[in-house]
Amino acid sequence: MIEIFTDGASSGNPGPGGYGAILRSGQHYKELSEGFRKTTNNRMELLAVIKALEAVKKPGQQITIYSDSKYVIDPIEKKWIYGWVQKGFKDKKNKDLWMRFLEVSKIHHIKFVWVRGHNGHPENERCDQMAVNASKQKGLLIDSVFEVEASREGLL
Repeated sequence: MIEIFTDGASSGNPGPGGYGAILRSGQHYKELSEGFRKTTNNRMELLAVIKALEAVKKPGQQITIYSDSKYVIDPIEKKWIYGWVQKGFKDKKNKDLWMRFLEVSKIHHIKFVWVRGHNGHPENERCDQMAVNASKQKGLLIDSVFEVEASREGLL
C-alpha cells in the first residue's frame, strides 16, 4: 500500500507556481517538488498527482492519494473525465495533463481521499510548504503547454 499526499500552489492565475508531493510506503518516504514560472493552481494540483504516480515504478500498486483539490478529485471520483474524453475535452482546460494522468493511472489501483486544505493535516501542510517554496526558487521551469495555450488565449 502506497500513500501519496499532494498539493499545488500558484501566486496568480497565471503566475509562478509549484507542486509538492509525498510518497509513503512502510519505511519508505520520498518528497517531490518543482516550480514553474507561469502556470495555474489547478495545473499544479494535477501535476502533483501525476508526478507522484510517475515516481511509482512497480505497476499494479494499491495507492491512496490524499488531496485538497476538488478540481482533481471530483472529475475522477464522479467519472466526469470519461465524458470529457468522449467529447475530446471540448471546452476543458489542461487536456495535456488530464491525458497524462489517465495514462499513468491505468497501471495502478487508485483511491482518492479529499482532505481539507490549510487545516492542520501534517502531510498536506508539508506539501503546501514544498509547493510554495518551489514556486519561489530561482530558475523556474517552463510549463510550455500552458504558456503556448495561454498566449493563444491572450492570458499572458
